[in-house]
Amino acid sequence: MSKVEIIKKPIEQVGGNLKKSAWSAVIESLAIIILGILLIIWPETMITVISYVVGIIFIVKGGYQIVNYLIEKGQNDFFNNSLLSGVISILIGITALVIGEDIAHVFRVIIGVFLIYESLVRMNTSIKLHSVGISSWSAILILSLIMLILGVFVTFNTGAIITLVGWMMILAGIVGIIGDIMFIQHVNTVVDKLTGKN
Repeated sequence: MSKVEIIKKPIEQVGGNLKKSAWSAVIESLAIIILGILLIIWPETMITVISYVVGIIFIVKGGYQIVNYLIEKGQNDFFNNSLLSGVISILIGITALVIGEDIAHVFRVIIGVFLIYESLVRMNTSIKLHSVGISSWSAILILSLIMLILGVFVTFNTGAIITLVGWMMILAGIVGIIGDIMFIQHVNTVVDKLTGKN
C-alpha cells in the first residue's frame, strides 16, 4: 500500500464517521418527533408503552455508542461524545424500564434532561465547526440554544401536561434535524479543514 493510500484511508474514515454520527442524530430527532406525536394523540395510554419502548431504545443506543467508542477510540477526535452519550443513554433506558407505569411522574424530567444533553452536544459541535472556519456554526449554535431552552422548559416546568411535552419534543426534534442536516452539508469541508486541504 502506497503512502498516498495510507493517508487517504484515515481521511475517508474521518468523513465517514462524521456522516454516521450526524445521520444517527437525525434518526434520534425523528424518533423524538414520533414520540411527541404519539404523546399528543394518546397521552395517557402512550406513557406506559413509551416508557418501555424508550427504555429499550436508549439501552440499545447506549450499548452501540459505547462499543463504537471502544472500536474507534483514538481514530477520530472531532466527535468524542460517544462514551458519555452511551452511558447517559443506558442510564435513561434502565430508569425508564424500572419505573414503568410510574414513569408519568418523571417522564417530563427524563425527556427534558435528554433534550438538554442533545443541545449541549450540538453546541459543542458548533464550537468545533467555528474552530475549523465553517460559517454556519452560528446558525447551529442558535438552534442548539433553542433546543436547550425547550429542554430546560420541559425539565423544570412542573405544570407541563403530557401533551405540551409532546409538542416540545416535536419542536426540539425539528430543530435538531435542521441543525444536523446543516452539519451534514459541511462534512466534506470539515474533513478538508482537518486534513489541511484548505
